[in-house]
Amino acid sequence: MPHTHYTTLISAANLHERLTTAPGSVLVFDCRFDLAKPAAGETAYAAGHLPGARYLHLDRDLSGPKTGKNGRHPLPDRASLVATLMSWGLNAGQQVVAYDEQDGRYAARLWWLLRWLGHDSVAVLDGGLLAWQTAGFALSKDVPTATQGTFKAGAPLQVTVDAQAVERNLTTHEHTVVDARAADRYRGENETIDPVGGHIPGAINRYFVDNLTPDGRFKSAHTLRDEFSALLPGKTPEHVVLQCGSGVTACHNALAMEIAGMHGAALYAGSWSEWCSDPKRPVATGPNP
Repeated sequence: MPHTHYTTLISAANLHERLTTAPGSVLVFDCRFDLAKPAAGETAYAAGHLPGARYLHLDRDLSGPKTGKNGRHPLPDRASLVATLMSWGLNAGQQVVAYDEQDGRYAARLWWLLRWLGHDSVAVLDGGLLAWQTAGFALSKDVPTATQGTFKAGAPLQVTVDAQAVERNLTTHEHTVVDARAADRYRGENETIDPVGGHIPGAINRYFVDNLTPDGRFKSAHTLRDEFSALLPGKTPEHVVLQCGSGVTACHNALAMEIAGMHGAALYAGSWSEWCSDPKRPVATGPNP
C-alpha cells in the first residue's frame, strides 16, 4: 500500500504512525536553532530529539557563505546542500519531515530549500516538538548512522528573485513585497539584529507568527487563504515577493501560502539584511501603508 505523500504539514500523530509502521520511508530533520545562541539547537538535539531524526544547523547546513553584502543567511550552494542531504541518507522521492521547537520558523526554511531542489515530498511537523511531546510521544538521544542516499536535485519548485529585481520593482510595482518580520522591526523600531532599521519601500507586513493558532499549529487552509487574499487584493501569488530579515521566516509565509493553495510566490532570499547592506538602497519606516 503506498504511503501518504505530505507536501506541507504533517501532524504528530501521523508522523508517529509512519515512524512506527514504516520508519525507513521517512527522513526526519531537527532544525532547532537560536539566532542569539547558534549552538543551542544542536545542544537541544543532543539532549533529546524525535526518534531517528538528524540535525541540520541553520548557519552551517541551510545557509551559504556570507560576504557582508548577501545577507545573514544566504542560500546555500545547491550542490553543497544536495551533498549534505545525501550524506544523511536522503533518497529520491523519500518523504522528509522537518521540525523545530514549536512555530516552524526554521523547519520551514528546510521545507522551502528542498522544494527549491525539486523535492516536493517534504512537510513541516505541525506544532513542532511541543506538539510531539504534548501527544505523549517519546524522544530519543540516539544519533542515526549516516548512510549515503540517492537524492539528486531537480527543477526548482520555488522561485527566487535577487536584489536587482526588487530594486526594479520600486519603479514597476509589478510585485507586492511581503515582509515577515515583527511589526516593530518592519516599522524600523527596536532593531537589534541588522545595522539599519526599516523596510523595503512599498513592502507590506505579514508577521509570520500570524500564520499560527495560539498552540503553535498552522491555521486552517481556508483561514490562511482568506487572510492572504485580504492582504493581497487583486494580486496573484506569481506577483508576490516574500522576504524577512534574512530569508528564513519568509519561508514560513511561503508555506502558509502553499497550505492556502496559493502557489507561485517568490523568495527574496537576501531580504532586509542584504537590502540594508548597500547604503544606496532606499529605506522606509513606519506602519503598513
